[in-house]
Amino acid sequence: MIRLLVISDFTESFTHKFLAGIVKYSRRKEQWVIRRMPPSYKARIGIPGVIRVAKEWEMDAVVGQFEPTEDLGEFARNGIIVIAQDFKKRFASVPNVTADYIGTGRMAARFFIDRGFRNYGFFGFNDVCWSDERCEGFRREVEEAGFGDSFFVYNRQEIKTVWYYERNRLREWLTFIPKPIAIMACDDNQGDNLIEACHSAGIKIPEEVSVMGVDNDEMLCSLGSTTLSSIQVDIEEGGWRTAELIERLVANPSAPVEDIVLKPVRIVSRMSTAAFATGDQQILKALLFIQKNVEKKISVKDVTGEVALSRRLLERRFKSVTGKTLYQYISELKLKHFAEMLLDTDDQVVNIALALGESDTKSISRRFKQIYGCSPNEWRARNQKSNLV
Repeated sequence: MIRLLVISDFTESFTHKFLAGIVKYSRRKEQWVIRRMPPSYKARIGIPGVIRVAKEWEMDAVVGQFEPTEDLGEFARNGIIVIAQDFKKRFASVPNVTADYIGTGRMAARFFIDRGFRNYGFFGFNDVCWSDERCEGFRREVEEAGFGDSFFVYNRQEIKTVWYYERNRLREWLTFIPKPIAIMACDDNQGDNLIEACHSAGIKIPEEVSVMGVDNDEMLCSLGSTTLSSIQVDIEEGGWRTAELIERLVANPSAPVEDIVLKPVRIVSRMSTAAFATGDQQILKALLFIQKNVEKKISVKDVTGEVALSRRLLERRFKSVTGKTLYQYISELKLKHFAEMLLDTDDQVVNIALALGESDTKSISRRFKQIYGCSPNEWRARNQKSNLV
């Protein structure tokens, strides 16, 4: 039986998902003993204290957040496997739980570029690898699209104030930057802060500022009056692969090691990105109405009733902004939500369809196959983390 000590912030969704992956891996044979330690306690007792606790509890391995100045070689000298979560920097001496941060930034930028934005911003921390590299990936994609001169960065924060932000300075920055603008926040915590700062400054989301976070922490993404769009990362699978590495190292301490690299999976769209970069207020109004009511049975006629335009004029201006007819946009957005619910729940396809106002399961399944190239059940089987059961 493997015994594991995890040092992480247990108030965050990331840690819960990561631990879920470890637990699922361990249950294939036998339940591991997993103990927890908050970073604040680790900071108080230092690495020698952590090693003392780990030896007292007979831990085989430690996974956790460490400062770049801490000597992790002490663990190996005491016969304990150590894997670092890249809280600030990656370690060269031990395996890291890290991620494709550049790719995550690029994914966010492509989403916004497709929606016609010309101004871009990034809100994050300074001198922290996961924030710096997400910013770099976002910047690269924006520059390659030809908008590098309209890129604005706010990274005056330090990671030690992860729960706090300078509201007045952030509001000044938000007031100064051109609009409409698409902003990527380095994570969901900062995305939530950004939305609050916009509201307090009287800046409209998503009409003036469109915001995207990272990690898809459902609690954080739903905290405010404007729900936060976010990039889902394969955190649980990362926990699975971390447990796999630990088991391999326990069996053979000389086994080759590698970093555990988490990948961005998909964008979960919510209200904070429910707009295209346009000054056409009637089209923005139509887009927001569709987003708010996508889980209901809505028609083109319903949208027309919400704006001060004739159906013909609305259709023409809507397609000019989005590149799609109203019917295409509503249908594709509904199918996107349908696809997300297939992965996020174990409910039957017919019940998911009914929850979206679709009483004809055959119809939505047929449209789904036209867009995604397979049936809803095939999509679910192909994309759910079936190896984590």
